[in-house]
Amino acid sequence: MATRYNLSRHCSEIMNTVTALKTVKGSTRGHVEAALAETGGLLRLSPCWVPRSFLQPGKRLKLHPDDLYAYGLDRGGIDERWFASTTPAANENRTPDEGLSYCVVGLARFTLQQAVADCGATLIGSKIWKKYGKWPVYSKFFDNMGPIPHHMHQNAKQAKLVGQEGKPESYYFPPQHNNVGNNFPYTFMGLEPGTTQAQVRRCLEDWNKGDNGILDLSRAYRLKPGTGWLIPPCILHAPGSLCTYEPQWGSDVFGMYQSLVEGRMVPWDLLVKDMPKAKHRDLDFIVDQLDWDGNTDENFKDNHYLEPVPVADTRKEGFVDRWIVYGKVDDQQLFTAKELTVDPGTKCTVKDNGAYGLICVQGTGAINGQPLNCPKLIRFHELTEDEYFCTEDGAKAGVTFENLSETEPLVCLRYFGPEVNPGAPSMGAYRKNKF
Repeated sequence: MATRYNLSRHCSEIMNTVTALKTVKGSTRGHVEAALAETGGLLRLSPCWVPRSFLQPGKRLKLHPDDLYAYGLDRGGIDERWFASTTPAANENRTPDEGLSYCVVGLARFTLQQAVADCGATLIGSKIWKKYGKWPVYSKFFDNMGPIPHHMHQNAKQAKLVGQEGKPESYYFPPQHNNVGNNFPYTFMGLEPGTTQAQVRRCLEDWNKGDNGILDLSRAYRLKPGTGWLIPPCILHAPGSLCTYEPQWGSDVFGMYQSLVEGRMVPWDLLVKDMPKAKHRDLDFIVDQLDWDGNTDENFKDNHYLEPVPVADTRKEGFVDRWIVYGKVDDQQLFTAKELTVDPGTKCTVKDNGAYGLICVQGTGAINGQPLNCPKLIRFHELTEDEYFCTEDGAKAGVTFENLSETEPLVCLRYFGPEVNPGAPSMGAYRKNKF
């Protein structure tokens, strides 16, 4: 008995890292179909960590402090964890799989990107597969010690000029990851109404003089845990220091319009990296990248601010599902997200319209009988039981959540792809909340 126990424990320790798993070469279909049959439409995912060389980690991702610079100091600290991602990170000197989520099936691993390529509509549904031929969205935790530069993300037309896709995004500030607000829990967004293009151009002209003053033309909003924002492309924003859950389009394009942040220089290259090379010094072209009406909107907060909206009043059943990301970008629903809270000792089945990526942010329990636990501390290559991808068929059939704790809620965030939830609320719907 003692020998078997020690061997089991030893194997468990060896296989507790994603790098110890065997990488599947060739088609993943057999592994995927076996996993879906066993779990009722779920694929377990391992943590996907992404560094940024120009930012300082906020230390709220539950990544072990010894691993914040696991990619190397020259690559920068890890301040992001990406969820159900098939989108490569647009970092210089990136590793080949940086930004790609790995599926864990038994003792094997393969990227979700490869699984979608092999299995298509089986995973993401026929409509999304037919229109996009991929999983076109992802979400992440974005966690920094201080604010990041005032920047924008290009729209589809602009990004196409450099062979990329545009990037609308959204924010939700989960309370579980924001017990401390860090250095600056305020976000500058847009531009003050009345700001002129000439004023922004002058900021670009002053780039090498120190602080180019772009924030003097903007307005800061206090960030509040449990709320969020919807940010279309071409809108300037300088995210503050709350840890943010960010459902967004599957792209990593941006242009940074601020030259100095907390005494740190922002290279000109980070302004123009996703613009045609011939335009890298064309100040008028760079200014024209901004959506002027959107940035100077007098009702900016009303048109972009989000608060959770209950899907239904199920409190007597011991759980509540809430919309946390909703609204449209250019009249299109590109992504949505929900927050599910299950009371201690409660078991519930939740049906959805389409595939989703899920992350557990609090508690311990089960999802379709599979372990679902929020870890307290994670090593860089360590496997977890907090993240899953749910197929469209699995979501429509219903996923069963069970809170195995007697004291603590089970809380999960899940995000969806484009046009999946036509019944989602409109902007401002939170004002009509009854609880």
